[in-house]
Amino acid sequence: MLFRQLFDSVSSTYTYLIAAGPGGEALIIDPVADQVERYLKLLNELDLRLTKAVDTHIHADHISGLGLLRDATRCVTVIGEQAKVDRVSMRVGDGEPVEIEGVALTAMYTPGHTDDSYCFALPDRVFTGDTLLIRGTGRTDFQNGDPRQAYDSLFNKLLKLADETLVYPGHDYKGDTVSTIGEERAWNPRLQVGSADEYAELMDNLGLPDPKMMDVAVPANLAIGLQQDAGERADATLSIEDAIGELGRGDLIYIDLREEGEREKNGVIPGSVHVPYARFEEQIRPGSMLNALAGRTGRRLVLYCAYGERSALALDALRESGFANARHIGGGIDAWKQADGPLRQAD
Repeated sequence: MLFRQLFDSVSSTYTYLIAAGPGGEALIIDPVADQVERYLKLLNELDLRLTKAVDTHIHADHISGLGLLRDATRCVTVIGEQAKVDRVSMRVGDGEPVEIEGVALTAMYTPGHTDDSYCFALPDRVFTGDTLLIRGTGRTDFQNGDPRQAYDSLFNKLLKLADETLVYPGHDYKGDTVSTIGEERAWNPRLQVGSADEYAELMDNLGLPDPKMMDVAVPANLAIGLQQDAGERADATLSIEDAIGELGRGDLIYIDLREEGEREKNGVIPGSVHVPYARFEEQIRPGSMLNALAGRTGRRLVLYCAYGERSALALDALRESGFANARHIGGGIDAWKQADGPLRQAD
């Protein structure tokens, strides 16, 4: 596995780049907006294609790089389903996978620092965001933080992992880079408590100032979504009412860009064709399946995903490849379900 730990000295944020190896797909965790050019340079040097960018929670001390990376690479943006962001490409719940080629992380819902905090685990390591730090834990006094929830996340989730599990936190202010679950259990002063009440008493009396960028970073990080119907996409974005109304027309092919787990969880639009977003650009090259299908039949393509972000990005790729007869469903399956559009179980 290819693994890089990157550091932003202004916010003391750790960002993690993961791939199965050079030349393949990559995933990045907790990118910082000011460091995006550095990430892109490293991706190019390692011959990696960024396919997913993940935030562990809504950050209050820096502006996330998710939106900038999505705009630069068309990667999928990922965050926990509890986050109150305007929109992202993919939301995950507790226990669900976050996968790229050759690498699969498991999402762990660990509220307490904030009400949307997640950790992401590999078999030998866990990326703990602000939930568990090296010899510390995330504060619980803003963004619906709760010390008792944090206690449960720490003691009943993270500390249940094997002692040798490597701990890679979202921040460090002392220069430490990695720890283990066993080491933190033994030596982290905030974990030497006997109950949730004792932990809450400790955390409620820290008396820390608000993060310096909180008033700027939180609103910015809540509004990272792609403008799905802006610019050239405006005339190619189907409203949910039109998308439902046109279902069943013989001149349309509905293309589902979601991953298999999303399809199984939320169902599919009847009659649609599954083309996972990660493979989409391969399928619009000359001689490929979608290219041949649309060219041979003259049917229009209607793209959809979970929330409309991936389909808007795929629409851009289609237009760059010369497909003029394509549209996408604004708001995706999320809007489709809210409008009671017909769904069936995935095959």
